[in-house]
Amino acid sequence: MRDPSRAFLLGPLLKGVSRSFYLTLRVLPARMRDPVGLAYLLARAADTIADTSLIPPERRLALLLSLRDQVNGATDDAELVRSMAGEVAGQQEQSDERILLESLGLALAVLAQLDPADREAVQQIVSTLTEGMEFDLRTFPDERAGRIVALREPEELDRYTYLVAGCVGEFWTSMTAAHMPGAISGEPGTMLRRGVRFGKALQMTNVLRDCGKDLRIGRCYLPATMLHRHGLSPQDLLLPDASLRARAMMLELVRKTLDHFREAMAYTLAIPPRFIRLRLACLWPVLIGMETLLLLVRNDDWLDPAKASRLQRSKVYRILAYSLPMVLSNGLLRSWFARQMRNIDAAVR
Repeated sequence: MRDPSRAFLLGPLLKGVSRSFYLTLRVLPARMRDPVGLAYLLARAADTIADTSLIPPERRLALLLSLRDQVNGATDDAELVRSMAGEVAGQQEQSDERILLESLGLALAVLAQLDPADREAVQQIVSTLTEGMEFDLRTFPDERAGRIVALREPEELDRYTYLVAGCVGEFWTSMTAAHMPGAISGEPGTMLRRGVRFGKALQMTNVLRDCGKDLRIGRCYLPATMLHRHGLSPQDLLLPDASLRARAMMLELVRKTLDHFREAMAYTLAIPPRFIRLRLACLWPVLIGMETLLLLVRNDDWLDPAKASRLQRSKVYRILAYSLPMVLSNGLLRSWFARQMRNIDAAVR
Protein backbone atom coordinates (compact mmCIF):
# COMPACT_ATOMS: atom_id res chain seq x y z
CA MET A 1 0.00 0.00 0.00
CA ARG A 2 1.27 3.43 -0.91
CA ASP A 3 2.15 5.85 1.91
CA PRO A 4 -0.92 8.19 2.26
CA SER A 5 1.20 11.33 2.69
CA ARG A 6 3.22 10.48 -0.41
CA ALA A 7 -0.01 9.76 -2.29
CA PHE A 8 -1.35 13.19 -1.29
CA LEU A 9 1.86 14.95 -2.29
CA LEU A 10 2.04 13.35 -5.73
CA GLY A 11 -1.72 13.28 -6.23
CA PRO A 12 -4.10 16.07 -5.14
CA LEU A 13 -1.36 18.57 -4.25
CA LEU A 14 0.51 18.07 -7.51
CA LYS A 15 -2.74 18.44 -9.42
CA GLY A 16 -3.53 21.67 -7.56
CA VAL A 17 -0.25 23.41 -8.36
CA SER A 18 0.71 22.01 -11.75
CA ARG A 19 -2.27 22.98 -13.89
CA SER A 20 -1.70 21.66 -17.42
CA PHE A 21 1.44 19.69 -16.53
CA TYR A 22 -0.68 17.36 -14.42
CA LEU A 23 -2.42 16.24 -17.62
CA THR A 24 0.96 15.27 -19.04
CA LEU A 25 2.00 13.58 -15.80
CA ARG A 26 -1.15 11.46 -15.73
CA VAL A 27 -0.24 9.79 -19.02
CA LEU A 28 3.37 9.12 -18.03
CA PRO A 29 4.32 5.50 -17.38
CA ALA A 30 3.95 4.72 -13.66
CA ARG A 31 7.68 4.23 -13.07
CA MET A 32 8.43 7.80 -14.14
CA ARG A 33 5.62 9.57 -12.31
CA ASP A 34 7.08 9.79 -8.81
CA PRO A 35 10.54 11.20 -9.61
CA VAL A 36 9.23 13.51 -12.33
CA GLY A 37 6.32 14.66 -10.17
CA LEU A 38 8.56 15.23 -7.16
CA ALA A 39 11.06 17.20 -9.25
CA TYR A 40 8.18 19.37 -10.45
CA LEU A 41 6.93 20.00 -6.90
CA LEU A 42 10.37 20.97 -5.57
CA ALA A 43 11.02 23.23 -8.54
CA ARG A 44 7.57 24.79 -8.19
CA ALA A 45 8.22 25.50 -4.50
CA ALA A 46 11.56 27.10 -5.39
CA ASP A 47 9.88 29.17 -8.11
CA THR A 48 7.23 30.35 -5.66
CA ILE A 49 9.97 31.50 -3.29
CA ALA A 50 11.78 33.30 -6.11
CA ASP A 51 8.58 35.03 -7.32
CA THR A 52 7.13 36.21 -3.99
CA SER A 53 7.52 39.94 -4.58
CA LEU A 54 6.43 40.94 -1.06
CA ILE A 55 9.76 39.55 0.15
CA PRO A 56 12.89 41.56 -0.84
CA PRO A 57 14.93 39.95 -3.66
CA GLU A 58 18.03 39.47 -1.52
CA ARG A 59 16.00 37.54 1.06
CA ARG A 60 14.34 35.45 -1.64
CA LEU A 61 17.79 34.60 -2.98
CA ALA A 62 18.96 33.49 0.47
CA LEU A 63 15.86 31.30 0.89
CA LEU A 64 16.29 29.83 -2.59
CA LEU A 65 19.92 28.91 -1.95
CA SER A 66 18.93 27.41 1.40
CA LEU A 67 16.30 25.22 -0.28
CA ARG A 68 18.87 24.10 -2.86
CA ASP A 69 21.18 23.04 -0.03
CA GLN A 70 18.34 21.09 1.59
CA VAL A 71 17.52 19.31 -1.68
CA ASN A 72 21.17 18.37 -2.20
CA GLY A 73 21.57 17.16 1.39
CA ALA A 74 24.16 19.80 2.26
CA THR A 75 22.05 20.60 5.31
CA ASP A 76 19.35 18.60 7.09
CA ASP A 77 17.48 20.91 9.41
CA ALA A 78 13.75 20.24 9.71
CA GLU A 79 13.20 23.37 11.80
CA LEU A 80 14.95 25.49 9.16
CA VAL A 81 12.69 24.03 6.45
CA ARG A 82 9.55 24.80 8.51
CA SER A 83 10.74 28.32 9.23
CA MET A 84 11.70 28.95 5.62
CA ALA A 85 8.42 27.59 4.26
CA GLY A 86 6.39 29.51 6.83
CA GLU A 87 8.05 32.80 5.93
CA VAL A 88 6.95 32.49 2.32
CA ALA A 89 3.71 30.52 2.75
CA GLY A 90 2.02 33.38 4.60
CA GLN A 91 2.48 35.60 1.55
CA GLN A 92 0.64 33.30 -0.86
CA GLU A 93 -2.83 34.17 -2.10
CA GLN A 94 -3.42 30.72 -3.61
CA SER A 95 -4.05 27.99 -1.07
CA ASP A 96 -2.41 25.22 -3.14
CA GLU A 97 0.90 27.09 -3.28
CA ARG A 98 0.69 27.75 0.46
CA ILE A 99 0.09 24.04 1.12
CA LEU A 100 2.99 23.15 -1.16
CA LEU A 101 5.38 25.32 0.84
CA GLU A 102 4.05 23.92 4.09
CA SER A 103 4.66 20.41 2.67
CA LEU A 104 8.32 20.98 1.84
CA GLY A 105 9.47 18.77 4.70
CA LEU A 106 7.33 15.95 3.34
CA ALA A 107 8.69 16.48 -0.19
CA LEU A 108 12.27 16.29 1.09
CA ALA A 109 11.41 13.10 2.99
CA VAL A 110 9.99 11.53 -0.19
CA LEU A 111 13.15 12.60 -2.05
CA ALA A 112 15.26 10.70 0.49
CA GLN A 113 13.16 7.58 -0.17
CA LEU A 114 13.79 7.50 -3.93
CA ASP A 115 16.24 5.05 -5.45
CA PRO A 116 19.74 6.58 -5.42
CA ALA A 117 19.86 7.11 -9.19
CA ASP A 118 16.44 8.81 -9.23
CA ARG A 119 17.32 10.90 -6.19
CA GLU A 120 20.52 12.12 -7.82
CA ALA A 121 18.66 12.98 -11.03
CA VAL A 122 16.02 14.96 -9.12
CA GLN A 123 18.70 16.79 -7.13
CA GLN A 124 20.54 17.69 -10.32
CA ILE A 125 17.49 19.03 -12.17
CA VAL A 126 16.28 21.05 -9.17
CA SER A 127 19.78 22.50 -8.73
CA THR A 128 19.93 23.59 -12.37
CA LEU A 129 16.43 25.04 -12.35
CA THR A 130 17.17 27.03 -9.20
CA GLU A 131 20.30 28.33 -10.92
CA GLY A 132 17.97 29.86 -13.50
CA MET A 133 15.86 31.41 -10.73
CA GLU A 134 19.04 32.70 -9.10
CA PHE A 135 19.97 34.27 -12.44
CA ASP A 136 16.64 36.15 -12.47
CA LEU A 137 17.08 37.44 -8.93
CA ARG A 138 20.65 38.58 -9.53
CA THR A 139 20.02 40.07 -13.01
CA PHE A 140 16.76 41.96 -12.72
CA PRO A 141 15.68 44.74 -10.31
CA ASP A 142 13.07 44.52 -7.59
CA GLU A 143 9.65 44.26 -9.26
CA ARG A 144 8.63 47.57 -7.64
CA ALA A 145 11.78 49.50 -8.62
CA GLY A 146 10.17 51.11 -11.67
CA ARG A 147 13.03 50.36 -14.08
CA ILE A 148 13.71 47.72 -16.73
CA VAL A 149 16.85 45.65 -17.21
CA ALA A 150 17.39 43.67 -20.42
CA LEU A 151 19.55 40.66 -21.09
CA ARG A 152 22.65 41.68 -23.01
CA GLU A 153 23.21 39.18 -25.83
CA PRO A 154 21.26 36.39 -27.58
CA GLU A 155 23.72 33.92 -26.03
CA GLU A 156 22.56 35.02 -22.60
CA LEU A 157 18.95 34.31 -23.57
CA ASP A 158 19.96 30.92 -24.93
CA ARG A 159 21.76 30.07 -21.69
CA TYR A 160 18.75 31.20 -19.67
CA THR A 161 16.37 29.01 -21.68
CA TYR A 162 18.66 26.06 -20.97
CA LEU A 163 18.71 26.73 -17.22
CA VAL A 164 14.94 27.00 -16.86
CA ALA A 165 13.72 24.52 -19.49
CA GLY A 166 16.37 22.95 -21.70
CA CYS A 167 17.77 21.07 -18.71
CA VAL A 168 14.32 19.56 -18.20
CA GLY A 169 14.63 17.93 -21.63
CA GLU A 170 17.87 16.31 -20.48
CA PHE A 171 16.26 15.14 -17.25
CA TRP A 172 13.23 13.79 -19.09
CA THR A 173 15.43 11.87 -21.54
CA SER A 174 17.57 10.40 -18.77
CA MET A 175 14.52 9.32 -16.79
CA THR A 176 12.99 7.75 -19.89
CA ALA A 177 16.17 5.80 -20.62
CA ALA A 178 16.34 4.61 -17.00
CA HIS A 179 12.71 3.58 -16.58
CA MET A 180 11.47 2.76 -20.09
CA PRO A 181 13.93 0.45 -21.89
CA GLY A 182 13.51 0.73 -25.64
CA ALA A 183 11.64 4.04 -25.52
CA ILE A 184 14.70 6.03 -26.61
CA SER A 185 15.16 4.60 -30.09
CA GLY A 186 17.48 7.29 -31.40
CA GLU A 187 21.18 7.71 -30.62
CA PRO A 188 21.34 8.72 -26.93
CA GLY A 189 23.49 11.81 -27.49
CA THR A 190 21.19 13.00 -30.27
CA MET A 191 18.13 12.48 -28.10
CA LEU A 192 19.72 14.42 -25.23
CA ARG A 193 20.49 17.33 -27.57
CA ARG A 194 16.98 17.22 -28.99
CA GLY A 195 15.60 17.12 -25.46
CA VAL A 196 17.44 20.35 -24.68
CA ARG A 197 16.06 21.97 -27.85
CA PHE A 198 12.59 20.72 -26.88
CA GLY A 199 12.77 22.55 -23.55
CA LYS A 200 14.16 25.68 -25.20
CA ALA A 201 11.26 25.69 -27.68
CA LEU A 202 8.72 25.72 -24.87
CA GLN A 203 10.57 28.39 -22.87
CA MET A 204 11.06 30.69 -25.87
CA THR A 205 7.31 30.42 -26.48
CA ASN A 206 6.73 31.48 -22.86
CA VAL A 207 9.22 34.35 -23.14
CA LEU A 208 7.47 35.78 -26.20
CA ARG A 209 3.96 35.18 -24.87
CA ASP A 210 4.70 36.76 -21.46
CA CYS A 211 6.95 39.57 -22.65
CA GLY A 212 4.45 42.36 -21.94
CA LYS A 213 3.81 41.15 -18.39
CA ASP A 214 7.52 40.67 -17.65
CA LEU A 215 8.38 44.17 -18.87
CA ARG A 216 6.05 45.62 -16.27
CA ILE A 217 8.01 44.01 -13.46
CA GLY A 218 11.32 45.21 -14.87
CA ARG A 219 12.36 42.07 -16.77
CA CYS A 220 13.25 42.19 -20.47
CA TYR A 221 14.37 38.84 -21.81
CA LEU A 222 14.72 40.29 -25.31
CA PRO A 223 18.48 40.91 -25.65
CA ALA A 224 19.67 44.53 -25.72
CA THR A 225 21.83 43.95 -28.80
CA MET A 226 18.80 42.72 -30.75
CA LEU A 227 16.69 45.62 -29.54
CA HIS A 228 19.42 48.05 -30.60
CA ARG A 229 19.65 46.45 -34.05
CA HIS A 230 15.91 47.04 -34.46
CA GLY A 231 16.18 50.64 -33.23
CA LEU A 232 14.57 49.94 -29.86
CA SER A 233 15.35 50.20 -26.16
CA PRO A 234 13.70 48.19 -23.37
CA GLN A 235 11.68 51.28 -22.36
CA ASP A 236 10.35 51.61 -25.93
CA LEU A 237 8.55 48.29 -25.47
CA LEU A 238 6.11 49.97 -23.09
CA LEU A 239 4.97 52.56 -25.64
CA PRO A 240 1.50 52.29 -27.23
CA ASP A 241 2.92 51.37 -30.66
CA ALA A 242 5.50 48.93 -29.26
CA SER A 243 3.83 45.77 -30.62
CA LEU A 244 4.09 47.08 -34.17
CA ARG A 245 7.60 48.51 -33.80
CA ALA A 246 8.94 45.31 -32.24
CA ARG A 247 7.11 42.90 -34.54
CA ALA A 248 10.12 42.29 -36.82
CA MET A 249 12.24 41.30 -33.83
CA MET A 250 9.47 39.09 -32.46
CA LEU A 251 9.25 37.28 -35.80
CA GLU A 252 13.02 36.79 -35.81
CA LEU A 253 12.76 35.09 -32.42
CA VAL A 254 9.72 33.07 -33.55
CA ARG A 255 11.81 31.65 -36.40
CA LYS A 256 14.50 30.58 -33.93
CA THR A 257 11.80 29.04 -31.76
CA LEU A 258 10.42 27.09 -34.72
CA ASP A 259 13.90 25.64 -35.31
CA HIS A 260 13.75 24.34 -31.74
CA PHE A 261 10.26 22.93 -32.34
CA ARG A 262 11.51 21.00 -35.36
CA GLU A 263 13.89 19.19 -33.01
CA ALA A 264 11.08 18.72 -30.46
CA MET A 265 8.96 17.06 -33.14
CA ALA A 266 11.88 14.84 -34.20
CA TYR A 267 12.29 13.86 -30.54
CA THR A 268 8.61 12.88 -30.31
CA LEU A 269 8.66 10.91 -33.56
CA ALA A 270 11.72 8.97 -32.37
CA ILE A 271 9.67 7.44 -29.53
CA PRO A 272 8.28 4.10 -30.80
CA PRO A 273 4.47 4.22 -31.20
CA ARG A 274 4.00 1.35 -28.75
CA PHE A 275 5.00 3.76 -25.96
CA ILE A 276 1.75 5.65 -26.45
CA ARG A 277 1.65 7.30 -23.02
CA LEU A 278 5.17 8.63 -23.40
CA ARG A 279 4.41 9.82 -26.91
CA LEU A 280 1.38 11.72 -25.71
CA ALA A 281 3.35 13.30 -22.86
CA CYS A 282 5.80 14.68 -25.42
CA LEU A 283 3.27 15.45 -28.14
CA TRP A 284 0.94 17.62 -26.06
CA PRO A 285 3.49 20.35 -25.24
CA VAL A 286 4.45 20.51 -28.93
CA LEU A 287 0.82 20.87 -30.03
CA ILE A 288 0.05 23.50 -27.39
CA GLY A 289 3.29 25.38 -28.02
CA MET A 290 2.77 25.56 -31.78
CA GLU A 291 -0.83 26.73 -31.35
CA THR A 292 0.43 29.42 -28.97
CA LEU A 293 3.01 30.59 -31.53
CA LEU A 294 0.26 30.80 -34.14
CA LEU A 295 -1.77 33.00 -31.80
CA LEU A 296 1.31 35.13 -31.17
CA VAL A 297 2.13 35.86 -34.81
CA ARG A 298 -1.53 36.74 -35.45
CA ASN A 299 -1.66 39.07 -32.44
CA ASP A 300 -1.19 42.74 -33.38
CA ASP A 301 -1.00 43.65 -29.67
CA TRP A 302 1.37 40.93 -28.52
CA LEU A 303 3.12 43.25 -26.02
CA ASP A 304 -0.14 44.22 -24.30
CA PRO A 305 -0.41 41.99 -21.21
CA ALA A 306 -4.19 42.29 -21.35
CA LYS A 307 -4.12 40.68 -24.81
CA ALA A 308 -1.48 38.01 -24.24
CA SER A 309 -1.46 35.07 -26.66
CA ARG A 310 -2.84 32.47 -24.28
CA LEU A 311 -4.87 29.46 -25.34
CA GLN A 312 -8.28 29.14 -23.75
CA ARG A 313 -8.72 26.00 -21.66
CA SER A 314 -11.43 24.76 -24.03
CA LYS A 315 -8.92 24.98 -26.89
CA VAL A 316 -6.36 23.01 -24.87
CA TYR A 317 -8.89 20.22 -24.33
CA ARG A 318 -9.72 20.17 -28.04
CA ILE A 319 -6.00 19.79 -28.78
CA LEU A 320 -5.78 16.85 -26.40
CA ALA A 321 -8.80 15.25 -28.04
CA TYR A 322 -7.60 15.53 -31.63
CA SER A 323 -4.13 14.28 -30.68
CA LEU A 324 -5.47 10.83 -29.79
CA PRO A 325 -6.33 9.62 -33.31
CA MET A 326 -2.95 10.68 -34.73
CA VAL A 327 -0.48 9.88 -31.92
CA LEU A 328 0.36 6.44 -33.34
CA SER A 329 0.95 7.67 -36.89
CA ASN A 330 4.20 9.40 -37.82
CA GLY A 331 2.63 10.36 -41.14
CA LEU A 332 -0.33 12.10 -39.52
CA LEU A 333 1.95 13.88 -37.04
CA ARG A 334 4.27 15.08 -39.79
CA SER A 335 1.28 16.33 -41.79
CA TRP A 336 -0.08 18.23 -38.79
CA PHE A 337 3.32 19.77 -38.06
CA ALA A 338 3.83 20.82 -41.69
CA ARG A 339 0.36 22.40 -41.75
CA GLN A 340 1.09 24.38 -38.57
CA MET A 341 4.39 25.55 -40.02
CA ARG A 342 2.58 26.76 -43.14
CA ASN A 343 0.00 28.58 -41.04
CA ILE A 344 2.70 30.33 -39.02
CA ASP A 345 4.74 31.15 -42.13
CA ALA A 346 1.66 32.70 -43.75
CA ALA A 347 1.15 34.96 -40.72
CA VAL A 348 4.85 35.86 -40.58
CA ARG A 349 4.95 37.17 -44.15
